[in-house]
Amino acid sequence: MGPFELPEFYCPYPARLNPHVESARVHTKRWAREMGMLDDPEIWEERRFDGMDYGLLCAYTHPECDADELDLITDWYVWVFFFDDHFLEIFKRSKDVAGAQAYLDRLDLFMSDDPPEPSNPVEKGLRDLWARTVPGMSRQWRERFVKGNRELMQESMWELFHIEDGQVSNPIEYIEERRKVGGAPWSACLVEHAVGAEVPARVAGSRSIRVLTQTFADAVHLRNDLFSYQREVEEEGELSNCVLVVEKFLGCDTQKAAEITNDLITSRLHVFEHTVFTELPVLFAEQALLPHEQEAVLRYARGLQDWQSGGHEWHMRSNRYMNGGGRTGLHVSPRHVMGPGGLRNHVHVPYQQVGPLRLPEIVMPFQVRENPHLEAARGATLEFAEAMGFYTLVWDRAGHDGYDLALCAAGIDPDAGLEELVLAADWLSWGTYGDDYLPAVFGRSRDFTGAKAFNRRLSEFMPLDLVVTAVAANPVERGLADLWVRTAEPMSPQARAEFRAAVEAMTDSWLWELANHLQNRVPDPVDYVEMRRRTFGSDMTMALARLEPGRSIPAEVWGSRPMAALVDAAQDWACMLNDLFSYQKEIEYEGELHNMVLVMQTFFDCDVSRAAELVGSLMAARMRQFQKVAEVDLPALLDGTAADAGLRASVADYVAELGDWMAAILRWHQECRRYDEATLRGTRWVPGPTGLGTASTRIGTLLGRTQLGRAAS
Repeated sequence: MGPFELPEFYCPYPARLNPHVESARVHTKRWAREMGMLDDPEIWEERRFDGMDYGLLCAYTHPECDADELDLITDWYVWVFFFDDHFLEIFKRSKDVAGAQAYLDRLDLFMSDDPPEPSNPVEKGLRDLWARTVPGMSRQWRERFVKGNRELMQESMWELFHIEDGQVSNPIEYIEERRKVGGAPWSACLVEHAVGAEVPARVAGSRSIRVLTQTFADAVHLRNDLFSYQREVEEEGELSNCVLVVEKFLGCDTQKAAEITNDLITSRLHVFEHTVFTELPVLFAEQALLPHEQEAVLRYARGLQDWQSGGHEWHMRSNRYMNGGGRTGLHVSPRHVMGPGGLRNHVHVPYQQVGPLRLPEIVMPFQVRENPHLEAARGATLEFAEAMGFYTLVWDRAGHDGYDLALCAAGIDPDAGLEELVLAADWLSWGTYGDDYLPAVFGRSRDFTGAKAFNRRLSEFMPLDLVVTAVAANPVERGLADLWVRTAEPMSPQARAEFRAAVEAMTDSWLWELANHLQNRVPDPVDYVEMRRRTFGSDMTMALARLEPGRSIPAEVWGSRPMAALVDAAQDWACMLNDLFSYQKEIEYEGELHNMVLVMQTFFDCDVSRAAELVGSLMAARMRQFQKVAEVDLPALLDGTAADAGLRASVADYVAELGDWMAAILRWHQECRRYDEATLRGTRWVPGPTGLGTASTRIGTLLGRTQLGRAAS
């Protein structure tokens, strides 16, 4: 008996088998023996190797490639599974952190044109595969493949750290880290190689391609977690498994956790399909992709579909996993169509009367501090908004005054001088106004084309030479031109480019929100959390924080796993806090779809009280993670890099700023009158149609952004 019955999997694409499966089996077994992978029976022996049947895996996941290509791909998968089992036996079981890191660092040397002599089967296999794989591929593809390989190897340390300290991740942390250590982005690069079609470099970083890759990765990894739970959790003591994560987070039994994990797989596959059918055609048109480039993207998407279906079939047959009693072949049930990510996400009726939300317990370990220039900043940001024309459309001065965005800015940066505080409050006002302006002007008319043209023009008001030549046609453009010169003038050219890209990432996310409204689509929970950070201004946060006078934090620290985890945890906490406070305002008065409480209601098909509890639990988990990273992970990173006192002080200051930020945002929500029912009833809302499918007509969410992100809606 297994720990649970396998759930009913959503399998929307038929699996196909490559006719060269037998030759791949013969070749890859010979190759594994030559590399020394069958020499240690504690890791692999021939009978176990045959039962795992990696030739069948690759024949199912790459059904169209020729025999030579299938041999190469199969060898890569033999290598990656051997790496995983070798790392488990040598380093995870012994919890040898130092030895593991030295071992992983050395593997980087074998992804080069001049590798050293290998000292173990993993190094020998990587050296051989690298030389056989990279010829003929572009520099951009090589860079992506190296990144995927490095993350797959280096993030094994994340699993080792969790085993060492006995911690089970929170769900948000787990999904993100699993993508790296699970290797599906690495698999996606090999899909390009196998189908003989590279994704064009100019769109490889686009949202559409990113979502295809990430949804593919999530579905592959979570499916593997279901099949491997018994081996990993019960036999190996592994803590990095989504079923276990859900068990611990929800306090439910294993069967329920398995079903929820499967629901998330279904939801992610629906997002994949939605992206193919609704976003790729737009991407092709906007980027003017040539026919052969469009074909390459579609072949890539089809290759990912083949991998999903083939991977499922292999899991049902391999002796590596628990797989009794499951279903194979094409399978789409009414539950899959109506459930998470399917029609359920498109039938929300906007403007429902929901009443005030009962807030869960909110723990705040940081103390808010006040900036002495608050009163002056309040007046200055009102004058800025009036000068930019904010009060001629969408807003009026009394309403803006009532938002008291300067109060939020004053708590976020309590030590700022008057000029700095005014600038922060002005950015917050501009971001709030811009996010209101887009749906007010383009949402009611359902003019998505006009909204995209409006968004593209914003870049013209952020010139790297600071000379704005474009003529502002609306208050948003006028305000951005003014803020850009005031903010970017002291920056280096590189910093200006990074900052402009950060602002563009934020404004692009407004279009994602508008598109969902036009489709009356409540987002998938993973997509929502990740895009909420963009609407929150995450990239802009990072860019501006680097500009603090006297702060010197090198790129390798900014880009490290602990620093990224710290920032993401803080921003997720603040986003969900806002969603709790703004629930009635958004759902009842604005017809909003982008609220974590509603996202949880939709995914779990539960009532609002349960959804709010789940959001509160996620907030608490993210706050605990923030504190752990600040107190344990970042100091360990600095110790490992022999950081000097100046760097340690800069990092400590940045951590303290994020604490100020969260405390200030909580205080602002508690003290402002934006969310109490009396204020909502007295607000003059712009009327619009109500009922099914009319969510896109709402005036919009009033979103607060500052240099540390989106503060409130």
